[in-house]
Amino acid sequence: MRTVVEGLLSGEIFEDYAVLSVDDLSRLCSVDRTCIVELVEEGVLRVIEVDSAEWRFSGAALRRARAAMRLQKDLEINLPGVALVLELMEELGRVRSELEVQRR
Repeated sequence: MRTVVEGLLSGEIFEDYAVLSVDDLSRLCSVDRTCIVELVEEGVLRVIEVDSAEWRFSGAALRRARAAMRLQKDLEINLPGVALVLELMEELGRVRSELEVQRR
């Protein structure tokens, strides 16, 4: 869904169950298709299915791809480092969730 308020705000909302193609991800992340392929090859993104030789991704892959792009651009982290950082961030999130449940 695209939202525009007085020509200033534009965004798209994707649920985790949304299915995106390589072209969708590359367009939404403003990168070339080869960048998405490199993210898959490095293990940053996971393909959920292959449909007629076309990779498909969950909506969550969009957030992960954008986070990867920010890590590369802002912190100049290489792809293996990006994969490690994202895994550690997800693990930290899981641990925090478990701690929150235990505190209740």
